[in-house]
This record gives sequence, structure tokens and C-alpha cells, in this order.
Amino acid sequence: MNRSRTTISLVAMGVFAVHHLGTFAADDFHLHRFHRLVLTDTYYSEGIGAGDLDGDGQSDIVHGPYWFAAPDYDIPREIYRAKAQPRQAYADNFFSWVHDFNGDGLGDVLVVGFPGTPGFIYENPGPEGWEQPWPKHQVLDSVANESPQFVNLVGDPRPELVFTQGGHYGFARIPDQDPLKPWTFEKISDPIAPNPFGHGLGIGDVDSDGRADILCKDGWYQQPKTEGGEWEFFAVPFAGPGGADMHTYDVDGDGDQDVITSLAAHEYGLAWYEQVETAGERRFVQHLIMGKQPNENEYGLVFTEMHSLKLADIDGDGLKDIVTGKTYGSHHRASPLWDAGAVVYWFKLQRDEDGIHWLPMLADENSGVGRQLAVHDLNQDGLPDLLAGGMKGASVLIHRRESVDEATYRAALPQPIKASGDDSQ
Repeated sequence: MNRSRTTISLVAMGVFAVHHLGTFAADDFHLHRFHRLVLTDTYYSEGIGAGDLDGDGQSDIVHGPYWFAAPDYDIPREIYRAKAQPRQAYADNFFSWVHDFNGDGLGDVLVVGFPGTPGFIYENPGPEGWEQPWPKHQVLDSVANESPQFVNLVGDPRPELVFTQGGHYGFARIPDQDPLKPWTFEKISDPIAPNPFGHGLGIGDVDSDGRADILCKDGWYQQPKTEGGEWEFFAVPFAGPGGADMHTYDVDGDGDQDVITSLAAHEYGLAWYEQVETAGERRFVQHLIMGKQPNENEYGLVFTEMHSLKLADIDGDGLKDIVTGKTYGSHHRASPLWDAGAVVYWFKLQRDEDGIHWLPMLADENSGVGRQLAVHDLNQDGLPDLLAGGMKGASVLIHRRESVDEATYRAALPQPIKASGDDSQ
């Protein structure tokens, strides 16, 4: 690694909210440290991913043209010929996922480039071929939308790629017979999606029927009970221009699935949408987590360009937290607060009698995130690590936890700037 940095965030394990701290045992308080390992400070890609490429059972990292072997991640090896990308424009590689497509026990790499361009699989040749460019297979002629999702959508053993094509929302399955041959796009909508760009896409079981649905900035598509059936659309104005990866999660613990998303990939806004059912009608009520002004966040926080977003239980309390950050340079100098710092934050979910609170914890101040953010326990220590790639290069934020005393914990907590329980939270 060519440089490193440690950022500290704090959280009290087992505490419902910072507004109502009680008495706790000495080991109830912890510092969460994120130690930055810089893989490269050159702009190669907007994405980053992790998986086992060399078959040793450890998670390696892929970023643009390179892969980095665990556990040290200090030697870049080429997947294809590396070429620095122009920071005044955009990279030819936006997203990377590791998956063993051909079943040989070695992870291959699925790469999606600039929105609307083809998708490729780079087939892992094994140790004998690692010094040469990996065999490249085009599997899709166009992958649009800036938040495609490679996840298990339909419940079969393999993941699907969810994206848009020709203005249609839909997905592509991995072919059973030959995964390296062209994939077929399955439309679920009329041509109503922004094309080739468009922000905000995700999957989640919105109606809790056991089947994953597809979320977009304007609503959600219900997965049919039978394969080949119609995906019914339910209009919900989740986000005007659209933000990042969209997620469902039972934020308030009432048994149904709420929705979490950023509101504008290149501007302001982070929110969760409470699912409310009245007389059989499902509605979603927006609760702003962070807006344009400091007084729109419980702790006075404002940053922009949340172009990627993940959910993960960062502190091990059983609740999923939001992980996001600034996609530094996402529209170069055109976005508001474009030069205000390439931060990465996790927002700790807290529930108490006043309602829902999201405690902002700084994970890093100078790595930022790209269009793709990954959360992955690289070293298998039970603590999720954060992986970010983009205009700043590529970094791994290694997660460490340290017990502290109550006084140290209390002194370091971010302080609310207004009364708790405000409905904007």
C-alpha cells in the first residue's frame, strides 16, 4: 500500500439512542476505527468489488483493470491492460462483480462500463494465465442505468443483473448451458425509464410476500407469483431525479418493509420512506435524514453526491445501518459542494420512544465513493469493511473495534442540534 489513514467513529453497543443514554457495563462502549488502505490513487473505475479469485478461500479485490490478492492487497495484477482514465471525463469501467460463472472454483469478473455500453465477463484463466489479459466475453450489448444490481432476484440458484435497456426496466439471467454466451434481457416495463442514464434502482420485498420486487425512483414493480407473469407497477415518488442503490428494510420495527434511498445522485438528499397501510391502501411517508440545510439533519450534517448506498449492520447491534458517501467529482465541478471533502459515512440506526434516529459516523474523510460501494468482511473477523473506488482512486477501509470507557464515548458523540423526535427524522 502506498499510504494509509485511520478514522475513528464511535457507537455504544446496546444503546437505543444518544438522547437517552442510561447505565451500561464497562464494555458497552466502543470506538469503531476505519483504517484506510489505498490500493491506487489513479482513476481507473467508478466501481469496486470483492470475491475469491485465486481459490484460497479469502476475498480478493477487483477495481477496474486490476485485482489485488488477499490478505495484503499490495500487488496489483492486470485483468486487462491498464489505462488511467480522464478525470475531466468518465471511466470506461463503472461496476465490477466477482462470481464463478463457469463453475471452475475461481471467481470471474463481470464488468459494466459507461451507461448504455456492453457488459463483459473476464474469465479467470487460473495461475497459468494471470500474467496475460484474461479472456473477455461480451454477454450484454447494452447495460443502462447508473445503479445496476447483481443480485438474486427470482429465487433460482444464480444471481441476475437488474438494469435498464432501451428505456425498459428489466433483468438478465445467466444462461444455464453456457454462462459466457450472450444473456437475454427480460423486460418488465414499457419504455419509460431514462435512457441510457437514470439514477435509483434496487430490489427488495416491498409487500413481504417472499418474492423480491424491483424499486426505481418513481415506484416499484411487484414480482408476479408465476414466472412469465406481468410485473405490476405501483407509482410512488421516491426521488425526483433519483439517487443511488435503493433498499427495503423494516426501519421502525413494525413488521413491514420501508424504503431507503438518496434523492439526487449529484445533489442533496437522503431519506427513508415509512410504509403505512390504512384501510388496505399502502402508502410511503418520507422522513428526511439529510437535506440541503444543516437544520434538515438532526446533527447538522450536510454533504452531496450520494451516488451509491449500502445497508449493513456495521456495529453488530442487529440493526442495519446506512453506508454512503460523497461520489467526489460525480459531475466534476457542477455539483453543489463539489469540493467539500470526499467523505464516507455510516448512519447508525437507533430506535427509541421518540422514534427513529440516524447517528452519523465518519468512516473516512478523503476516499469518497464511486458509483459502486461495497461492504464486505474481507478478513473474516466479523466486522464489515468498506470498499470504495472512483475519482480518488480505490481504497479499502478496514474496520477495527476498540472498547473505551463511558467518558471517552460520551465526549466523542455527535450532538443533536435540535430537539429529538422531530418528524423530519
